[in-house]
Order: sequence, then C-alpha cells, then structure tokens
Amino acid sequence: QRQLTESGGGSVQSGGSLRLSCRASGFNFGNFCVGWYRQSRGSEHERVASIDSSGIPTYADSVKGRFTISQNNAKDMLYLQMNDLKPEDTATYSCAADQGPPCSGSWCCQRWAALDAWGQGTLVTVSS
Repeated sequence: QRQLTESGGGSVQSGGSLRLSCRASGFNFGNFCVGWYRQSRGSEHERVASIDSSGIPTYADSVKGRFTISQNNAKDMLYLQMNDLKPEDTATYSCAADQGPPCSGSWCCQRWAALDAWGQGTLVTVSS
C-alpha cells in the first residue's frame, strides 16, 4: 500500500526553524514530481515547494530564501527545511506526489487537484 507520512511539525516563535519530513512507504518517488503544500484555515492548498522530474526545485515567492526542499538518495524521503518562520506560515503542511509521466518545469506539481498521492499533513504554528 502506497502511503506518505509527514512529521516534524510543531509550534515555534517567529524567526524560528523547523524541518519537515515525509516518508514514502510501499513505493519511492523515483522521477515523480513531488512537493510540499500547505493549507491554512479557510484557504485552499498552496504549493510551497516542489521538485520536478529533473530534480529542479520551485518555490512559492513567499518562501524563497527561507525554505529549502530536498530528497534523500533513495528517494523515499522528502524534506522541507523552514527557516525564519513567520506567523503567516502557520498552516497544515502536506507532502504529495504526481505519479504520472515525468514532468519537468515550474508548472509541474503546481495544482493540488492534479496530485494523486498525499499524506495527512503536519501542523505548523508560528507565533509572533
């Protein structure tokens, strides 16, 4: 059974750091496009960062320079290092993958609705 499980969320003060992890079970990411998405109360899922099939990362403008997405060599772990956190980063963060054909470009994995594997999410709360 294919499963994604996130961990690493928590509560931090503004300016703090967290590292989120996502473990793939029953499969590995291979050359899928994968990413981190967040949803705050009353809002839709927003792409935070993703890695396309060529290994090229894309970041939301709001997190550029603060967040870093990465994978391990086995491609069964996805990480999101979050530095200089701000209250507006408060949300539930989920990892997700597009298990379709390889896709290279910043538009890949952009829409939550186009993804076909995702975890339950981990809550990040940033206080001022």
